[in-house]
Amino acid sequence: MKFVLFVEGATEQQVVPAFLKRWLDPRLAKPVGIKPVKFEGWAELVEDAPDHARLYLSKSDVIAVIALLDLYGPTIYPADVRTAPERYQWGKKHLEDRVADPRFRSFFAVHETEAWLLSDPGLFQPAIRKALSAKARMPEAVNFDEPPSYLLDRLYEREMGRSYKKTVYGRDLFSRLDPNVAYEKCPRLRELLDEMLRLAREAIA
Repeated sequence: MKFVLFVEGATEQQVVPAFLKRWLDPRLAKPVGIKPVKFEGWAELVEDAPDHARLYLSKSDVIAVIALLDLYGPTIYPADVRTAPERYQWGKKHLEDRVADPRFRSFFAVHETEAWLLSDPGLFQPAIRKALSAKARMPEAVNFDEPPSYLLDRLYEREMGRSYKKTVYGRDLFSRLDPNVAYEKCPRLRELLDEMLRLAREAIA
């Protein structure tokens, strides 16, 4: 049995399934798979999600299809939907309504998947670790003004003299990130993991 995970980029495709499984599998009687499906950005994911979801949901070994997007970036929100909670709820309902299947779930990383990395400053070199310490308690509060990857890029430039390369550094950082730490500090990630755990337990019972 497996989940199908829709993601909007190469880094998410490479690192997120293994990260999620490190939290899920110890809590299950037997492990489940997570098959990532990469789209070319959020716009393609939103546009193509209904057709792709229905294709995968027709397979008997699929527990559910999960779409994961960054909250920062998409321009699908109405003009009067401005705050992070408003955009999260509106975006989640928008995608789930478009697919209209009870085995499809939509979630957003608030404000980007890099927020999960901010939950553990110990992953980073000392100069960056110190600069991130104030952000670690509520990583998902790193907001639309300077989302997590932008914050990391600024700190890498300032402290290390080089930019933060998501596809290079993200792979290493996510491989070392304890999902239990991120789970405790990132409520929206917690929602995603709790729902995947519930669905997996029902499927393998």
